[in-house]
Amino acid sequence: MTAFLVTSFLGTPVWFWLAFLLIVAALTAFDLGLLHKQDRAMGIAESLKLSAFYITIALAFGVWVWGVKGADLGMKYYTGFFIEKALSIDNIFVISLIFGTFAIPAKYQYRALLWGIIGVIVLRGGMIAAGAALVSEAYWVLYIFAAFLVATGIRMVFAGDAQPDLANNFAIRWISGHMRVTKDLHAERFFVTVRDAASGRMVRAATPLFLVLVIINLADLVFAVDSVPAIFAITTDTFVVFTSNIMAVLGLRALYFALSAMIDRFHYLKYALAAVLVFIGSKIFVSDFLLGGAKFPPLASLGVTFALIGAGIGWSLWKTRQAPALR
Repeated sequence: MTAFLVTSFLGTPVWFWLAFLLIVAALTAFDLGLLHKQDRAMGIAESLKLSAFYITIALAFGVWVWGVKGADLGMKYYTGFFIEKALSIDNIFVISLIFGTFAIPAKYQYRALLWGIIGVIVLRGGMIAAGAALVSEAYWVLYIFAAFLVATGIRMVFAGDAQPDLANNFAIRWISGHMRVTKDLHAERFFVTVRDAASGRMVRAATPLFLVLVIINLADLVFAVDSVPAIFAITTDTFVVFTSNIMAVLGLRALYFALSAMIDRFHYLKYALAAVLVFIGSKIFVSDFLLGGAKFPPLASLGVTFALIGAGIGWSLWKTRQAPALR
């Protein structure tokens, strides 16, 4: 048993992977089973406190990564975490639109978010595994990731603020055409048994909350197309890529209720995120072609990333300082 635990899996001992997965499982069980046994709306103060708790856990885990895997990977873990946390603000904006489109009451949103995040962990795990396999077989794939990040950052600067047309979403139309879907919510339930109007038999049907769950996961897949390459552009260590990504996602549901109430105050953050993506993507080309393969200093990378995100948040809050105060 001991030999198995110390066996290396994707460059990291098995026991380290198991310890991380245990932390994720414990946090999820604590959140769903103890903090939110009853469906209720989460206030902004509670949202901020719970988000601070998740961020503290993520930062503490980074100390563990630093101690076990070294300062270089520890610094890269923190860089990846901060980038993912900042990118998740755009994700929160889209999730807010989804809940609004389906008129989901606040007291049912938290549970939908929680199960959505569980799905996100599985989906991102698969994407990260595929990315790791590609990079390990062909290093040049990183250049594709890097070029994609630079192009995405430039596109973000010039993109408008048009909202997605969720009402005509293909996934919604497909599910509605292939499954029974109730017109009304049934509390926090994703599936219910109802009487079929034609046959009179009791049949299984999905609820609008299930449609929301599907759309949240599909939306995250779209965001993961940007965020996963961003992490691989920082490091190819699969453990650091996975843990920094998942730690940022875990706190997303807690942060949602505070940020969704003040999302309009972060309008200028997208320009900072665009600059981060361009910086992360371009530094691969700088390191390999201008610095002769020398690594870009992790501390400098973390400093630039933190400075850009901090400037974006600070400028957004300053420009919108006349907005009504939250209560």
